[in-house]
Amino acid sequence: MILWHNTRCSKSRQTLALLTANGHDPEVRLYLQDAPTLAELTQVATLLGGPAAIIRKGEAVYKELGLKDASDATLLSTMAAHPILVERPVLLANGKAAIGRPPENVLTIL
Repeated sequence: MILWHNTRCSKSRQTLALLTANGHDPEVRLYLQDAPTLAELTQVATLLGGPAAIIRKGEAVYKELGLKDASDATLLSTMAAHPILVERPVLLANGKAAIGRPPENVLTIL
């Protein structure tokens, strides 16, 4: 069980607390410092319905780079280069993935 975590994000902190309260001890990956590879992002996007499901459209860099009509390949490579664009938190467990928005979403894959 791996949690892609951003300590500055309240939903990410809430998700980690929820997992801990439910007896889970996920490996915490600070994905802004330890960015997911293109292969990892591709895998997670596949599990969650495509790159559009895991990209943060409200981030300034999304708008600056004009990603609104970008291809899936461009979205994935851009997230690999700019991990701030990756939606958070993401829990990977049991061959599945879930975004913790709301935090309780992650419990569905455990």
